[in-house]
Amino acid sequence: MELLNGAASPDTTDLIKDGTEATFMADVVEASQEMPIIVDFWAPWCGPCKTLGPALEEAVTAAKGAVKMVKINVDEAQMIAGQLRVQSIPTVYAFHKGQPIDGFQGALPGSEIKAFIDRVIEAAGGESPGNQLDDAVQAAEEMLTEGAAVDAAQTFAAILGEDANHAAAYGGLVRAHIALGDLDQAEAILNGAPAEISTSPEVEAAHAQLELAKQAADAGPVGELTAAVEAEPDNHQARFDLAQALHANGDVEEAVAQLLELFRRDREWNEGAAKAQLFTIFDALKPNDPIVLNGRRKLSSMIFA
Repeated sequence: MELLNGAASPDTTDLIKDGTEATFMADVVEASQEMPIIVDFWAPWCGPCKTLGPALEEAVTAAKGAVKMVKINVDEAQMIAGQLRVQSIPTVYAFHKGQPIDGFQGALPGSEIKAFIDRVIEAAGGESPGNQLDDAVQAAEEMLTEGAAVDAAQTFAAILGEDANHAAAYGGLVRAHIALGDLDQAEAILNGAPAEISTSPEVEAAHAQLELAKQAADAGPVGELTAAVEAEPDNHQARFDLAQALHANGDVEEAVAQLLELFRRDREWNEGAAKAQLFTIFDALKPNDPIVLNGRRKLSSMIFA
């Protein structure tokens, strides 16, 4: 996985093999001294095995050599199955250092299979691809913070090449294009978000940031709008426009303050535009941002007053 560690991806052709009672010692017990081995006990007549087996193979292959898999047909390996107390199939065991360290029975959804593989790799002292991708996302976020938006976009895109449903990388790619001023491309990427992550907090935050970036392009001058609001405090449109202009100039806290004041004066103005704009700003920030925490608290106190 060149993206993450500079090394070429390992050959995946040797990651999955069919095992027998004769080869079990070498393929599983001895091989697990070097890395964790997933053992899939199956049979040709087992319906759930037909879905679990391919899903396991996919997850093992995605682990890029951090774990291997051996498939055992219980009809042909009844002694091994008996020794390991395999009472129903599919049954999956994970071996490390010659011993079973984890396992499950029955078919599982893809997300739980991936979590199982990650858990086994980490229990054996390795680093799961999921953790490596998270580290790469963190590196890309630092690039974005430092102003290297092009490098960040390339890194986010490479992460998505490894995991197309990585919500943090997807949101990051959108935000990188926003930082580059390419709002059309950011919107196109958002519109193409996989259904599995389209409502994730990371993608929702990127969507909110895009909406704010579009508004910034049309924001008016802060000075003139401030004067208009001071001259006519109940000019709600001027106050709303001032909040947008303040946000466009990076004064997020004051933008929130103006929107809260507008909500206090007329919460129903323009179909609740002040509240909707506040939520857009909150969604674009991290949930634990002091501006979000204070803003939500003040808004709640007005709503329930």
